[in-house]
Amino acid sequence: MGHTFDNILDQLATYKAGSETLRETILANLVMVGEIAAPTFQEQEKLQFLLQRFSEAGLPDASSDEVGNSVGLIPGKGGDKKNILLVAHADTVFAEEVDHTVTVHPDRVIGPGVGDNSLGVAVLASLSNLIEKLDLEFDSNLILMGASRSLGRGNLEGLRFFLENNTLPIQAAICLEGVQLGRLSITSLGMLRGEITCRVPNEYDGSRFGAAGAIFIMNEVINGLVEIPLPKRPKTSIIMGSIQGGTSFNSIAQSVRLRFEIRSESAQMVRDIRQHVENIIAKVTSETGTEINLDIFAGREPGGLELAHPLAHGTRAIMERLNIESRIAPSMSELTALIDRNIPAVTVGLTWGEHLNEPNESIQVEPISTGIAQLIGILMAVDRGFCHADG
Repeated sequence: MGHTFDNILDQLATYKAGSETLRETILANLVMVGEIAAPTFQEQEKLQFLLQRFSEAGLPDASSDEVGNSVGLIPGKGGDKKNILLVAHADTVFAEEVDHTVTVHPDRVIGPGVGDNSLGVAVLASLSNLIEKLDLEFDSNLILMGASRSLGRGNLEGLRFFLENNTLPIQAAICLEGVQLGRLSITSLGMLRGEITCRVPNEYDGSRFGAAGAIFIMNEVINGLVEIPLPKRPKTSIIMGSIQGGTSFNSIAQSVRLRFEIRSESAQMVRDIRQHVENIIAKVTSETGTEINLDIFAGREPGGLELAHPLAHGTRAIMERLNIESRIAPSMSELTALIDRNIPAVTVGLTWGEHLNEPNESIQVEPISTGIAQLIGILMAVDRGFCHADG
């Protein structure tokens, strides 16, 4: 194989064809991964499956750590000085009680979490076979990692733990997401994620509360959140993701929980909005006498690569050659932990999907080979030094 970036671009069609010959292996791994329930903090069965695949492929030092991450190493020719990290989060938003049956159709795969992120894990499980099929050699070691405790209250704990304890220098990283193909994340927004919980006592003064219960009181909090002034620049938003409360039509709700995120390009703006939220809660608490609690359990600092960075530029060129329309958007996922460590990194998707985070989540089969060719191209470009800021 040649040693220019154009040579890598010219090989992308070969990478795609090679991945198509392993479609059955990838889909088999996808079904087995997808049918294992893995809500955050309960990912161990899925990660043990991935570790078993690493061991079966003969990867040296395949192991898990104290927080459950599964790690395998595809050795390169350059020793321990050059390492590329590939990471896919193993947890999903679906509880164990959800039916995790995965069905495979000629054109799509359907099942909870198949796109977010069982496909990413399945590709990690299949990558050693694919590299052998394509007869590829790397100077860099490829560190393959299934990450635990990424979503929600997990707050990227798995990847953060790995980065804090890893002794190998990592020159770049790729975060694998099942969807969407064309996704390119190189930056992180500032973020705070939390819950607001409103509770009223079982017996309370109806004249004071207007016999309205927790739902009406939480509505006052929501009205306050909606009225917070948000600037157009820096881009800032408040996302109210879910609200839960009450038990029936004819019983006053005793408790309500609101899940939300604050996002902004500015860390100071995130802090300012948090203060607004605290003030709103204090005001509504004072006016109603209700117990309202704010629990902030996850956060991100803004940062990342410039579009001109060679890793971002090279990834876009690979996408263009594969006729993938790139969509550049910030990430709240594993990328942010890498940014915190000043590790150049991108997040990419592997195929297109629909009904994300719903039990009938589905992904398209045909584009997976294109998504994998994209991944191999990025790996080769990083390995050959074309994606380094000083390269």
